[in-house]
Amino acid sequence: MSVQTTALKMVATREAYGQALLELGEKCKDIVVLDADLAKSTTTIKFGKKFPDRFFDMGIAEANMMNTAAGLATCGKVPFVSTFSIFATGRAWEQIRNTISYSGLNVKIVATHGGVAVGADGCSHQCIEDFALMRAIPTMTVIEPCDAVESKKAVIAAYHRPGPVYIRLGRSPVPVITEEKDPFEIGKAVYLREGKDVSIVACGAMVVLALKAAESLSSQGIEATVIDMHTLKPIDKEALREAARRTGAIVTAEQHVLEGGLGSAVALVLAQEHPVPLEVVGIDNRFGQSGDPETLFKEYHLTPEDIFQAALRAFNRK
Repeated sequence: MSVQTTALKMVATREAYGQALLELGEKCKDIVVLDADLAKSTTTIKFGKKFPDRFFDMGIAEANMMNTAAGLATCGKVPFVSTFSIFATGRAWEQIRNTISYSGLNVKIVATHGGVAVGADGCSHQCIEDFALMRAIPTMTVIEPCDAVESKKAVIAAYHRPGPVYIRLGRSPVPVITEEKDPFEIGKAVYLREGKDVSIVACGAMVVLALKAAESLSSQGIEATVIDMHTLKPIDKEALREAARRTGAIVTAEQHVLEGGLGSAVALVLAQEHPVPLEVVGIDNRFGQSGDPETLFKEYHLTPEDIFQAALRAFNRK
């Protein structure tokens, strides 16, 4: 599969969530949706308007919302619970751990406004720790789709997957780089570009930036494989083993602190199964701050150029 990165349609992944809920709501009468006074921003308002008897605005009470969703799950419902990622994973972490996950309940947490791409809202609303918080919980599935098309598939796949699921979505529009016909399976990475010299493993909004970095590498005679690792847990170990074996060097790229995110997950697999040079692109021990997304990506070294330089380092370490 080869993906072009020019003249692409721009759609926020959160927009696809609202559309996916509408389609699921028509077919699946067991779905209920809960929101914490942010339905317009999370786009669950679309479901609420069409299915008001299955939509519950819980107010600014995220812990209570998670416990209510757990109760609905015990009654055979499939709750989709939504708020901003900082409030879902931070304020309600104990309820997710003890009430939902420990009990193995079928609750789907779809959190929007993840990462520094939230922009001007600043540190208080830029969740850059959610992967670590959710990955650490036993039985939790953790997903960050790369674009709107993949987001819709992820939401539908989450409905069909038993047990708790966390999906991180974004506020800002991102390029649509996948197609409806492309396969999507939880726990199965997607190869977007094939190369023999280095592998770039990315998730979410960083995937298209990884593709741009790969184009720059190609101009230098270095061919990169680009892998969309949309599922951080369970991570696709087979894809990582194959990438390490074929290219001998790996770079990870994520919009998250380096501790506990995609880079950490990949490093664990490589250390245990196929050690190769690894470089990580992410947020290094800093909080977010207010600014437009493009400026913040430069400030936190999350640009295609940063991925390009990391790939050169990994390649030269082989």
